[in-house]
Amino acid sequence: MNGILVLNKPASFTSMDCCAIVRKIAKEKRVGHTGTLDPNATGVLPICIGKATRLIEYMDECSKTYVAGFRLGFSSDTEDIWGDVKETEIKTEITKELVEEKLKNFLGDIDQIPPMYSAKKVNGQKLYDLARQGQVVERKPNRIHIFRIELKSFDGKDGVLEIECSRGTYVRTICSDLGIALGTNAIMTSLVRTSTCGFTLDDAVILEIVKEQELSNLLLPIDKAMNAYQRIDVDDNAARLLKNGNPEYKKHIPGISKLEKIVAVYNNEKLIAVLKNGKLDKVFNEDF
Repeated sequence: MNGILVLNKPASFTSMDCCAIVRKIAKEKRVGHTGTLDPNATGVLPICIGKATRLIEYMDECSKTYVAGFRLGFSSDTEDIWGDVKETEIKTEITKELVEEKLKNFLGDIDQIPPMYSAKKVNGQKLYDLARQGQVVERKPNRIHIFRIELKSFDGKDGVLEIECSRGTYVRTICSDLGIALGTNAIMTSLVRTSTCGFTLDDAVILEIVKEQELSNLLLPIDKAMNAYQRIDVDDNAARLLKNGNPEYKKHIPGISKLEKIVAVYNNEKLIAVLKNGKLDKVFNEDF
């Protein structure tokens, strides 16, 4: 079985839990997701099955959009409402205008220190394992990119953010850092991934439907994995050169130096290759 299942991940399930369920239903060993969602988060989780797993590396690079709730005046060891929550003081009135002003500092390339309760490894150990042992270790900041961050609502204490960000972004850390920028503390109270890889919640199915219906009827074609990327169509000559790895293919693609970072290459409505930084990165045969 081959294809992409766009799941609306339920709360209390890990992303790997969902893959295990799909693996059992599909009776296919090659099953993987494209971007971990924390157990308490919900939303769009594309799961690749069979030959579709060959495209996970590109799907992982796609930006992701989230809607996150936050609450000022609280701190937590996990930076969210599901950890050890403690109330802190809000010294001055915080207005919507002030929050929006502080959010401007989160746009673009920023350095973000990963939370202790995360799967990131330090010296071969996952941070959350160390955190559960009561340890706090030094973490190097990650460079991430925030494409868009908007305040959707705010009542002086509770608010909702919509964030489009690069892979590797911890939204709960953004909420925590926002609180600090406002002179207090903040925790994330909810998290929904609303889109990634060109898929939205409208494309996603709930786990109950996956369990009840024929899985093959829910799968999207493999090439839909490249929905979020630039597409070019080439003629048969270019396709032949690409499949043979012959660099002469470049002469058949006008403006190749100006293409986007990742490009899906089609011939006769079939995905035949992926270009990365203008160079041939992966080729697919007739049956993928």
